[in-house]
Amino acid sequence: MIQQRANFDWMLKELYDGVPGIEMIVVLSADGLRIARYAGDPDAADRVAAACAGLQSLASAVAQEIPTSDGGMNLVVIEMNGGYFYLMAAGANAYLAVLADVRCEPGHMSANMRDLVVRIGSHLTSPPRHTGQTV
Repeated sequence: MIQQRANFDWMLKELYDGVPGIEMIVVLSADGLRIARYAGDPDAADRVAAACAGLQSLASAVAQEIPTSDGGMNLVVIEMNGGYFYLMAAGANAYLAVLADVRCEPGHMSANMRDLVVRIGSHLTSPPRHTGQTV
């Protein structure tokens, strides 16, 4: 895990407080390392971050099959029994992931995530790593 940045707490709490039903918020690097989290179990947040790396890679691969796409992934929403999963691009090499229960309204969640990313996206970045080291 990357050292959690202390200033993320208030940013993520604002999203958590603004949308009913959020179970966990995770900020992760493109290679699946947790940068920050709000709510939920830390070990679960690490597992979610690792899974998100594969999911964003898959979404980008599918996007490349759309002739007018630049291959970038903006938002993935998965509806599951009991809730929703959201993954949004949130800055250079960084993503914002949210797990929510059925009380969460997907349009409201997406809009709030997008607002958060627009306001603080420059803080939600992860420098590229080479052989495990930040460059």
